[in-house]
Amino acid sequence: RVRWLAISALRKIRAGDMLRNLTRRLARVPRKGWRSLASSSSLNKTEGDVSSEEIPPWIVPLPSHVKIVEVGPRDGLQNEKQLIPAHAKIQLINKLSNTGLEVVESTSFVSPRWVPQMADAAEVLDGIERKKGVSYPVLCPNMKGLELAIKHNAEEIAVFSAASESFTKRNINSTIAQSLKMFEPVVEAALAENIKVRGYVSCVLGCPYEGTIKPSAVADVSKALYDMGCYEISLGDTIGVGNPGSAVAMIRAVKEKIPVEHLAAHFHDTYGQALVNLLAALQEGVATIDSAVGGLGGCPYAKGATGNVATEDVLYMLAGLGVKTGVNLRHVMEAGAFVGRVLGKPTHSRVANSIWRRSAGVRVSFHYKEVLATALADGNVTGAEKALIEQYRLRHNIGGEEHQAALRSLGWSESQYDRGHK
Repeated sequence: RVRWLAISALRKIRAGDMLRNLTRRLARVPRKGWRSLASSSSLNKTEGDVSSEEIPPWIVPLPSHVKIVEVGPRDGLQNEKQLIPAHAKIQLINKLSNTGLEVVESTSFVSPRWVPQMADAAEVLDGIERKKGVSYPVLCPNMKGLELAIKHNAEEIAVFSAASESFTKRNINSTIAQSLKMFEPVVEAALAENIKVRGYVSCVLGCPYEGTIKPSAVADVSKALYDMGCYEISLGDTIGVGNPGSAVAMIRAVKEKIPVEHLAAHFHDTYGQALVNLLAALQEGVATIDSAVGGLGGCPYAKGATGNVATEDVLYMLAGLGVKTGVNLRHVMEAGAFVGRVLGKPTHSRVANSIWRRSAGVRVSFHYKEVLATALADGNVTGAEKALIEQYRLRHNIGGEEHQAALRSLGWSESQYDRGHK
């Protein structure tokens, strides 16, 4: 009994110490605390940066700035079954170029037989408006692809392998060793032309054919690409099966062979783990994130893989953590709305959906608002356009209240809509 009383007393002392420590920590947190991240004022800050004073002190130190690599126009669109016209891809890239993004992956010089969506690579790369300070890398799997990239003035390319033998075989019909050997002359020739080279490693947290992938296998392939001359290695959870535990183990294995400042995280969101995996990667010192506007993407060689993590969602999270990106969230949302109209699909970004609906005051279909925005863009709406809008409302069960709320969010009154102009 004496022993039990002693243990009980010790537990109470420890509990008291924990409570006092927690109280002291909470006292250092501003009154707004975590709740501020969900307030309307905090919502507006996602377009800029949240002060680090608002971040609770027990968060692990994170990079002060993160580079966002936008992969939507290439990795995002390559899996779409419907062929997207080149002019629409060009418009999307130009819109993304004006958001503050430093890197917009544009296209891929691959065989049209394998990836039909990228058959217009030359037209796209020639047609974009290249903005100073923005890089437009293109994927090149072989020397023929590099020659085309050089011909069309590419300044950065990417090569890709995988940490899975089975995936590599199905993706590019070679072993890992053969793929690395194939890339050596490509990288060497690109560097000789002063073209930067980025390396992708797929299936770093799991493979659709082999299952779990050993972190050491990821580290070995990453090191081979880095030694080859790739300035940055993008670690891709191609099928989105990873979790923070497996992500940390993988990154730590790779960090033993490559400096962390040369690593990027490329996580798909199949299991809804992309953001927490990215947070784990940030805590490991990774300061480059690949993402796709509107959560576009998938993988033609990985059945069931959903899209990349949405750029909008990443920006919102980073803003809440006080991490600078230099990217304007609203402008990215507008680019996402544009590509959604092109594809005839709503965005997969939870943040974009929530902000559009919140701005309307009631629950408004994101896609319906974009339909209206397109029709009202020039300040007029014709009878033919109204007829098409009414057909859309009937087909998608858009009620009068939702219609009025969407009009208000776009700065129109119902009477203005009725007479056809502002």
